[in-house]
This record gives sequence, structure tokens and C-alpha cells, in this order.
Amino acid sequence: MAEETQGKAPETGATAAPHGGSGSGSGSGPGSGPRQGGRPGGGPGGRGKFFRRKKVCKFCTEKIDAIPYRDVRLLQGFVAERGKIVPRRLTGVCTTHQRRLTRAIKQARNIALLPFATKH
Repeated sequence: MAEETQGKAPETGATAAPHGGSGSGSGSGPGSGPRQGGRPGGGPGGRGKFFRRKKVCKFCTEKIDAIPYRDVRLLQGFVAERGKIVPRRLTGVCTTHQRRLTRAIKQARNIALLPFATKH
């Protein structure tokens, strides 16, 4: 029994040194996982389940130039349930209209047309 414990102690010390030293075998770095390729279910072969339509700016299609801060119904569509402004990658709004939308939401919050946060 004493020989077994003495034999195991150097093995654990010897195997711990390569993992701690190089960092390549730890599996915590980016791209070190077993997955090869990009998004789940997608890929270059077109094997995905869903077809994601390209999001088009609502304000550009409807030719809305100025976003009114008094139009609460319009602004509520771009504010999440918790009161956060929804990012443009989710809504599909272009950058210029996203900036105008953010300014309008903040103005509406300041004059108490929109809440800053939800009531908890």
C-alpha cells in the first residue's frame, strides 16, 4: 500500500505541470472546444433549420425622418420589459435611426412619458 501511494504522488505532480505551464490543453480558451465551425444548426452546407430574414430599418422603409419623443406607442416597441433600450442587432434599425431613437427614448423618460425601469 505504501508503494502505491508513493507511486501515485509523482504521477499527479508530473501530469499537473504540463497543464498549468502551457495553457493550451486547459480547454478554457476561445476556440478550444470540440465544436468545429460556426453557428449551431447552420454552416456552409445550408443544413440549418431556420432561414433568418435580413432585418430592415422600420424608419427607413416608412420614410420617417424625425422620431417624435411624444409617440409613446412607437417608442415602447424599442424598449424592453425591464426598461432597457433594445439593441439594433435585435430590432434591425439602422445606426442613424438607432441614435435618434435612443435620444427620443431618453427625452421621453426625462419628461415621464416612459419609465426608467419597471416597478418591482
